[in-house]
Amino acid sequence: MSHEPLPSKPLRALYELADVICSAIVLVAVLFSFFLRFAGVVGISMAPTLHNGQRLVITAFTSNPSHGDIVVVSEAGTQLSEVIVKRVVGLPGDVIDIDFDACTVSRNGEILNEAYINAPTELRGDVDFPIVVETGTVFLLGDNRNRSQDSRTSTVGQVDQRFIMGRVIYPRNSKL
Repeated sequence: MSHEPLPSKPLRALYELADVICSAIVLVAVLFSFFLRFAGVVGISMAPTLHNGQRLVITAFTSNPSHGDIVVVSEAGTQLSEVIVKRVVGLPGDVIDIDFDACTVSRNGEILNEAYINAPTELRGDVDFPIVVETGTVFLLGDNRNRSQDSRTSTVGQVDQRFIMGRVIYPRNSKL
């Protein structure tokens, strides 16, 4: 029976270090391939919550968005030619109403307390209110309501949930 010589201590330590580094690389690759993604904010439609150029970490999947979640929507989900970042204000079955004279947004008859918005909602779109959020879609608004192209316009409209790329998890966002 022949015995193979054991590698020297420094060589064994090098193998163990290489094993740890390879394992860490695989773990990070799996994490960012299947669970997390990065996105960037373009424009001022989410100010003061998010700012132009800010980097975001988002979930790589989102089964059911919640009221107040900030989501990233693929350009295929709108008539725009870019990815958008907006806040979920309405879910399927919700009745959304915007009173542009009083500058209030209501969901199911209840005026929302929106401490996170930049200014009261005055900018009108081409969508008539009240509106019922359709099955499989969400109603989205930017936090900078008067500088945001969102579900108040037919170019964005109610967004099919299949086009939501993920929910923002960093930086943390405020809820409705």
